[in-house]
Amino acid sequence: MAPPAPSSGRDASLLSPSHYDDDASSLHSERSDQETDSEDDEVLLGARTSADIRAHDRNVLLEEEERDKLLEDSRRRGRRGSALAAMRNPLKGLGLFSKSYAELPMVEAESGSGSGAGKEMLEVRNSEKDVKRKRRRERRREKKRRLLGEAERGEDGQLMYEMEEGGLKEGSITGASSETEGSDEIDRRGLRGLHDDKVKRRRSWRRWCFIHLLIAVGFSILVLGAWKLSLHRKSAIPVQAMLSNGSALFAPTTVLISLDGFRADFLKWGITPRLNAFIEEGVSPIYMNPSFPSVTFPNHYTLVTGLYPESHGVVGNTFWDADLKEEFFYTNPNAMQPKWWGGEPLWVTAENQGIRTAIHMWPGSEAHIMEVEPAFLDKYNGQEPLSNKVSRILELLDKPGLENQLAEVVSMRPQLIAAYVPNVDSDGHRYGPNSTEIRVTINDVDTMLDHLFQGLEARNLTDIVNVVVVSDHGMATTDISRLIQLEDLIDTSLIEHTDGWPLYGLRPKNPADLHPLYDTLLKKTASNPGFDVYLRDKTMPERYHFSKNERIAPLWIVPKTGWAIVTKEEFNVAEGLEHGLIYSPRGLHGYDHEHPLMRAIFVARGPAFPHAPNSRVEPFQNIEVYNIICDSLHIVPKPNNGTIRLPFNVVGVHTPDTALEEPNDPEPSPSQAASPASDVATSATSPSTPSSSAQDSSSPSTIPESAPDAVISISPIEASSAADPEELSPALVGVDPPEPEPTRPVVSDESEMTPEEKSFWEWFKSRLDKVKGWFGELVKGEEDAEKQGKSV
Repeated sequence: MAPPAPSSGRDASLLSPSHYDDDASSLHSERSDQETDSEDDEVLLGARTSADIRAHDRNVLLEEEERDKLLEDSRRRGRRGSALAAMRNPLKGLGLFSKSYAELPMVEAESGSGSGAGKEMLEVRNSEKDVKRKRRRERRREKKRRLLGEAERGEDGQLMYEMEEGGLKEGSITGASSETEGSDEIDRRGLRGLHDDKVKRRRSWRRWCFIHLLIAVGFSILVLGAWKLSLHRKSAIPVQAMLSNGSALFAPTTVLISLDGFRADFLKWGITPRLNAFIEEGVSPIYMNPSFPSVTFPNHYTLVTGLYPESHGVVGNTFWDADLKEEFFYTNPNAMQPKWWGGEPLWVTAENQGIRTAIHMWPGSEAHIMEVEPAFLDKYNGQEPLSNKVSRILELLDKPGLENQLAEVVSMRPQLIAAYVPNVDSDGHRYGPNSTEIRVTINDVDTMLDHLFQGLEARNLTDIVNVVVVSDHGMATTDISRLIQLEDLIDTSLIEHTDGWPLYGLRPKNPADLHPLYDTLLKKTASNPGFDVYLRDKTMPERYHFSKNERIAPLWIVPKTGWAIVTKEEFNVAEGLEHGLIYSPRGLHGYDHEHPLMRAIFVARGPAFPHAPNSRVEPFQNIEVYNIICDSLHIVPKPNNGTIRLPFNVVGVHTPDTALEEPNDPEPSPSQAASPASDVATSATSPSTPSSSAQDSSSPSTIPESAPDAVISISPIEASSAADPEELSPALVGVDPPEPEPTRPVVSDESEMTPEEKSFWEWFKSRLDKVKGWFGELVKGEEDAEKQGKSV
């Protein structure tokens, strides 16, 4: 009998029982839908590899052989065979199967008569089904566990990867590879390599994301910082209230005027009526202390920076910079380079905050500091008349402001005007602070201020514009009896550089000589009371604030107030005493900044100072002026050494009881006053003013006839060791050059006048003031008429 035709579909495989056994379908038909082999096969086929398929086929063959064996045994136990049973299975000869499933229907037919053998065979079949079901269930569980384990180890992922890449790779666990242990190891290595590649790609991706995230965060921080800075810059320029004088709008405006060398007690001499009236209108201390050393350039720069000289770096009118290997000399054009000037001056602070400035001859204003220039800059001119300064200030105030929308920015009105007036200092050096000549100069400066205030009043700006008048230091009278010869103190051949004047900063050639020089000088202070000696880093007084800068020399000889230290090249003290010479300059400063003769002034009035008239505040140091001016302009000051802010803490008003006592000039040296030469030098000294005769007495009777050229004039410029005698004097910046003494009216000192002389002098001055006033009004009227004619 021929075998039945193979069924179509998945059972068409040669390995499928339905291909060669008709009873296979009947065996499977008795199962439920959930227990059919086809469904099991479908489940298994959905998630098995080629190796699993081969193993499954082997299991199927083994099961079929076992089943055939059981059937054969059952036949032998008593069942009669049919004609078909005697026939050989043609497929068996092919060696494919040991028993043919085609015999099973025949067996069933033979046993259908209800024989015992048929029943036994059915029982065997049922038992076989149960066994097979259990085995299949066990195989499925085992396979499920195995598949789960392989998935955890990555083998299932490898299968998916290979399929996605376009095929199975030879030698992998999913292909028809060798089943040897070497092949498995190669597969595992491949899997590990692929896994490592994935990890690397994952790490690379994370690193890429991290780097780009950092870049994005950094860029965001920069943008945020720029935005914050822009907000801060805008907030640093607050909206300023505008005041009207009837014809124009004025933002906060301040005029700062410095009277160089104007000592505080000059206000007590009765020759400054306008300044005294200004004090009664405004607010002021009875004096203001300068900073140490009390010389022009360091203090003027302190006024506009709020920094001690040790902080802003301009530590003297002359000094050596060891780093730059250069010397700062205040009259040299090289001094007007920004490398010397630290800190931020007022005009830079204001310009950076949108406030226009005008600087008139202020020391340091030509140095291009921080590459910020004032809107208006007037270079130094020591010969400028005082009246020109008034005209210049009023001219700046007359410029158009914010109310004029058609005005060009370059020509708009400044809100800060700072003017420098050197006259009192120049004549104080030339004639001495107690001379009649200086009194005339002081009165001239007072008249200049009066004209300025009149101009402000004429423009209705008295209550609109702030006016602040200051000075940088005082002045002390010199005397030949208070001179110290430097060569008598130390061996000058050991010194490489000397700084400052009249005090001396010493820089030894050999640093090892520093302490021996200090010890030598310290011993000589016991016998000479005219000076003190300090080591910058050890013994310098803390109140000087004069140690924390390398531009400050390591060793200092600081003369007492009224004393001076000179070299023999500058002035031979022994010869001067012998011949009765008069030492010049006749007035000096640069001493202890807290000495009464070094005291300066501060007076303010205007809308930024809403205090009662004649208000008095406690004395303060000039480091406070920077903050005060910034507050008056409503701008933000840079960090500085000052602490006072507006409004002032007023402590009362000025009264005669709170008036400043007039300081006395230093006494002549007792040791030198006893010498004959000293007697000649001081013979004209009056008892009331023991030290003023050496400066004030210009009578020939005080000078021996044998010495017609006995007056030797030595200026601070010529006295400096830095000056090259063969080099032409440079253009002076901030200080007048030495000039021959002009012919000036000699007016007797009021303290030496008789009552009749004083009465005549008062009458003469009143007449002179009236003439000046009449002449000023005449000139002003002509100028006004000329302006009106031009306007027409």
